[in-house]
Amino acid sequence: MKYKLIASISKSLLFARLKQTLVAAIGVTFSITMFITLLSFMSGMNDLLDGLILNRTAHVRLYNEIKPSIKQPIDLSDKYKNQYNFVSSVKPKDEKAEIRNSEAIISALKADTRVTGIAPKLIAQVFYNVGSIDLTGTINGIDVDEEARLFFFKNYVVGGNYIDLKYTPNSIILGIEAAKKMMVDIGSIIQVTTSKGERFQLKVVGYFQSGIQEIDKVQSYATLNTTQKLLGESNSYITDLQIKITNILDAPMMAKEFQKKFEVDAIDIQTANSQFETGSSIRTLISYAVGITLLIVAGFGIYNILNMMIYEKMDSIAILKATGFSGKDVNNIFITIALSIGIFGGALGLLFGYGLSNVIEHIPFNTPSLPTIKTYPINYNPKFYMIGGVFSIITTYLAGYFPSRKASKIDPVIIIRGK
Repeated sequence: MKYKLIASISKSLLFARLKQTLVAAIGVTFSITMFITLLSFMSGMNDLLDGLILNRTAHVRLYNEIKPSIKQPIDLSDKYKNQYNFVSSVKPKDEKAEIRNSEAIISALKADTRVTGIAPKLIAQVFYNVGSIDLTGTINGIDVDEEARLFFFKNYVVGGNYIDLKYTPNSIILGIEAAKKMMVDIGSIIQVTTSKGERFQLKVVGYFQSGIQEIDKVQSYATLNTTQKLLGESNSYITDLQIKITNILDAPMMAKEFQKKFEVDAIDIQTANSQFETGSSIRTLISYAVGITLLIVAGFGIYNILNMMIYEKMDSIAILKATGFSGKDVNNIFITIALSIGIFGGALGLLFGYGLSNVIEHIPFNTPSLPTIKTYPINYNPKFYMIGGVFSIITTYLAGYFPSRKASKIDPVIIIRGK
């Protein structure tokens, strides 16, 4: 019965200052709406940018980097083995970038339960011959099926069909900017010159667009067999092994393991994209900071309104205490008022936040740099709604707690005597 009475008194005080109550509720609603929308949009944008990296980057990459020998001939001499030897102008070793014994490595990786896929790759530096002009280019020799399965290759082929690369002999998919530069169409025959001076003719079967213009000016794709023929190498010649694993967090540890086990160079996705991950973390932190600031500002609004209500309702509070209501009861009345504003405003804010996020998600977003994206990205993570709801209740509770303490300490004798 006592709780019903406290709820009834709280309701009466709320409706007695309806305009101020609505202003406070609108403040909470607006804060929660913007908190949800901002986090959903920024998180969706982070997911989009992360996806551009994750879709096109191996979790672990094995390769053979050409570098100077660690031990120079002088270090192998018995005469100088106990001395410090300083050798200047050391040249890299005269060797190929080929991963030795690649077939055995691939077999061992396929037997590893942590590995979900392996895409071999061969990188060849070439010149695109356009009349008397030579344009610098890079041909990536790929296993078309594995590249499509592991790295969503087909999503980035914006002209032609990616599978034509597999079934059309001596074919190539050009970076779209390179194709524009060379003014070639699908079906055209282009000529390339390898680093050894050999010239080959290739048929254009599609355009590739990564979203990074500088890459699309030089990068193109051919099958492994075609690229191996360009370089005059055997069918086992591979320069990269791109590995996808079940748990991306294990990539640094597995890169070190594979480097030691297979005696090749290895790099994990976290190391290769550390700056990008830092940017995503900072954007998320800024989003939370702005959203929480909005909620705190709304809390101050509720605090001010309750303070004014206490000042104007001194007589009512005195009468309540004179008729048997304790300081704790008065405290509960004003906390109930604050929580009612927080729950009502917070619920509307969550609803409006979801609605506004849905509206943003359907706004067209067409840009040449991101051919696979058609609308603005939104992340409907339930965690955002839980944080928003809980924080709105906590903020409004604190905004009501301090004024309620003031109200609970009012001496009814002093107030009534003053009247």
